Amino acid sequence: MVYPVRDLAQARGFFQELLGLAPHTDQPYYVGFTVHGQEVGLDPNGHRKGMTGPVGYWHVDDLRARVKLLLDAGAEQVQDVTDVGGGKLIATVRDVDGNVIGLLQPA
Repeated sequence: MVYPVRDLAQARGFFQELLGLAPHTDQPYYVGFTVHGQEVGLDPNGHRKGMTGPVGYWHVDDLRARVKLLLDAGAEQVQDVTDVGGGKLIATVRDVDGNVIGLLQPA
């Protein structure tokens, strides 16, 4: 789950208190926590990318193929396929009801 945030430092402090742990990744472009195997991320650029609230990310084997299938089924591209480091790829689409859906292909 990735949350769009406007003030990364304030959000980092809030989520540290909420989750009771320090982030595993603490960069100006992303702060990430792992909670019982689940990724919880803070994205200071999320609002500019069209995120209006938290976005869950579905893990897929072939991200580009899955994005194409969803676009063919009526989805709208929000964020194109992006390598976020180490070969991990993400993309987001908006479904036919306007919900933002995240897709993630592990490295």
